[in-house]
Amino acid sequence: MMERASHINIAMIEDVGVNGGAKSKVITTMDKQLCGSTVSFHNIQYKVELKTGLLCQRKTTPREILVDLNGIMKPGLNAILGPTGSGKSSFLDVLAARKDPSGLSGEVLIDGAPQPPNFKCLSGYVTQDDVVMGTLTVRENLRFSAALRLPSSVAQREKEARVNHLIKELGLTKVADSKVGTQMIRGISGGERKRTIIGMELIIDPSVLFLDEPTTGLDASTANSVLLLLKRMASHGRTIIMSIHQPRYSIYRLFDTLTLLVSGKMVYHGPAMNALDYFADNGFACEPHNNPADFFLDVINGESTAIAMNKMQDPEGIDFEEPSISRQNIEERLVEEYRNSSYSRNTQAELERISQGKEDIIQTESRTITYNSSFFHQLHWVLKRTFQNLALNPQTSVAQLGVTIFLALIVGAIFFGVKDDPSGIQNRMGALFFITTNQCFSTVSAAELFIAERKLFVHEYTSGYYRVSVYFLSKILSDIITLRTIPSIIFSCIVYFMIGLKFTMTAFFIFTLTVTLVAYTATAMTLAISADQSVVALANIFMTITFVFMMIFSGLLVNVPSIMDWLAWLKYLSIPRYGLAALKINEFVGLKFCDESVVQNITTSNATADCIVSTAGVICTGEQYLDYLGIEYTTWGLWENHVALTVMALIFLTIAYLKLRFIKKFT
Repeated sequence: MMERASHINIAMIEDVGVNGGAKSKVITTMDKQLCGSTVSFHNIQYKVELKTGLLCQRKTTPREILVDLNGIMKPGLNAILGPTGSGKSSFLDVLAARKDPSGLSGEVLIDGAPQPPNFKCLSGYVTQDDVVMGTLTVRENLRFSAALRLPSSVAQREKEARVNHLIKELGLTKVADSKVGTQMIRGISGGERKRTIIGMELIIDPSVLFLDEPTTGLDASTANSVLLLLKRMASHGRTIIMSIHQPRYSIYRLFDTLTLLVSGKMVYHGPAMNALDYFADNGFACEPHNNPADFFLDVINGESTAIAMNKMQDPEGIDFEEPSISRQNIEERLVEEYRNSSYSRNTQAELERISQGKEDIIQTESRTITYNSSFFHQLHWVLKRTFQNLALNPQTSVAQLGVTIFLALIVGAIFFGVKDDPSGIQNRMGALFFITTNQCFSTVSAAELFIAERKLFVHEYTSGYYRVSVYFLSKILSDIITLRTIPSIIFSCIVYFMIGLKFTMTAFFIFTLTVTLVAYTATAMTLAISADQSVVALANIFMTITFVFMMIFSGLLVNVPSIMDWLAWLKYLSIPRYGLAALKINEFVGLKFCDESVVQNITTSNATADCIVSTAGVICTGEQYLDYLGIEYTTWGLWENHVALTVMALIFLTIAYLKLRFIKKFT
């Protein structure tokens, strides 16, 4: 299996002709008989540690999720069935090497050999949630998967041929160039969306395809069409393993093998068509016209009429006046009967033969991610998709730009035509403080940057689409260019000239640079806070509290030197402080608010009418006002604030990346 998996069988090109006049024919897995892999699992045990009780009295208790599971999944349609909480999804994740190895024991073999370290990149996995980029078309999503998951040695025309043939085979021709759809964009149907996601996994032609609840959210007819597609693939030799909750009979009869779980234990594992006879032989006969899947769940839950009949035959059996005890007794009986059944004995015998023939290979944890394309190839495609997503889903960017222009006009109108007098000093300070603070709070939208696509990112990274660094850079670059740089420049152009700040190109450039740097640093801090969060509202609370504290230490609301020493160090963590200081130096240096020659001949009472009087004397120039505030206004005094903002931005981005890098990517 290692040999086959490492050389992905896209084998789609058959050359016909001579002297370079070759034609290409696409050969897909649905046109030929595959040799699917056999998945065997031996003594699978999985437990988690649950924390209970109050924070001061927290206790950790182990809980068994899967208990002593043994079996074989051969090429065909293999279904895992059971009530809610029976461990179906956990079991599927274990088989697909996507479960956290902590608390996991046992062994999963592929064709009698240990799972290769990158098994999750070689197999296909369709999640229960529809993780797909809804702003792109069906064809664009398939192209994205082909570009990143197929080896770089495969020519682009071959990848395109693969995409086109999958579209045809999956019945997506009519909607190939339609957007998949989002909450804001009308898209294709649920069944077509599910087939698109399956197609993205089939791109690599996996020998094993895992599906977690593939019928979730689909109506009965659409669910049936999806399962017919899976059955057709299974009939061509592919190994398909799926968890499913409560399928109707038309779906149930498509199953080749059935695995029934209850409380993480196996109560049946064998041919699906033999399950009814097996339960009947054990005293649980399915009444006529009842759906077998519903019947099995009713038996497990102690709600089937077959159990009532069984009780009449065995009066000393189950006490139905105590439902919880009844169900527990049924579970124990079903588990024990299966362990003593011929199905279990035959399975154990076959598992022993597989174990004896197992290659003597030191098994490594199947947690390695491998990639079929280079860093820059991945960056090109992910960055392209990110910008395309922004362009096709402009609600956020348009709203951000609209709010920016609106606030700029409001601020410009309030502080319009600022004068070079005492009121001008106050108005300048108010305007600069508001501009700096606004740049910080406007970055709240960045909180959704990683949270909104968390499931998509985790699935694609785990499947080997791209590196974490590629995704991180793509999101950062797209957000900085579209939602931070452009709005900051527009905002600066409006407020600077409406307020009438220092009219020199150098001052305007420094003003714009400072405003943009504040936006960058605040965005980086927002990402550092929200990178490991799963709820946007919670991230917003943390950011709001942080920005409020930073605003207090910005240097306007409180005299920073007067703050107690044990709190004064917080000023060095204030983004608005560095931004406001740079804007003050840029604006006030070189300004005059009164005539210094006149000041010497006027009384203090007269001076207050034309200039500011402080404890340091009469303030007539911007430099004197900066001295009064304790701000160093040399050239280095200006640029050290920019350096501080840049360093803070880099630190916050590093924290955000590390959080994203080590975020929990397994369930």
